[in-house]
Amino acid sequence: MFYVIMRAILRFLMRIAFRMQVEGKESVPSQGGVILAANHLSGLDPIVVGCALDRRVRFMAKHELFDNPILGFLIRSLGAFPVRRGKDDKDAFRTALEVLRSGEVLGIFPEGTRSAEGRLQKAYSGAAVLAEKTGAYLVPVGIIGTDKIMRKGAFLPKAGRVIVRFGEPIIPAEVCSSATTDRPSFNPREAITNRMMEEIARLVVLN
Repeated sequence: MFYVIMRAILRFLMRIAFRMQVEGKESVPSQGGVILAANHLSGLDPIVVGCALDRRVRFMAKHELFDNPILGFLIRSLGAFPVRRGKDDKDAFRTALEVLRSGEVLGIFPEGTRSAEGRLQKAYSGAAVLAEKTGAYLVPVGIIGTDKIMRKGAFLPKAGRVIVRFGEPIIPAEVCSSATTDRPSFNPREAITNRMMEEIARLVVLN
């Protein structure tokens, strides 16, 4: 109930203040485990993705955010859980598996950190590994405009416009079967990750 109330308040604010536009949310399955893999521009990104869907989204968030008692309590209450970036965080990975196997939606930023210049960075393979292990749909998400509204280090947002675009789900088994898998160098997780980032790159281009 706390999540639903907070989402309703923030969704209203986002639509009024930033003219938030959501495209393609019908591509997100209405039930079952789903991984949302989005580009990362701003600290606002989890909020706008969470507001864009009617399903609850549980985000994997950097461990440092939980060091602040108030912020840590708030984001835990909203379903987020910590991950230590740049490390093999087995606890975070187990929690992510539990989220997906229980039929929930997991939010991930595969680049690992915010892009300082708005360009896509090299992605980690974690989203592909989770999709492969659980059979969850992997939905690419393109976020546009949050870097203009809330720059890194800024305390207050500026006026602007936000667009959230959901792409068609990626099914790991289909990516692997459509590739030439008889090559010794074929890496399924790399193929899934590359497909995911190609889709995100397409989604963040303004028409």
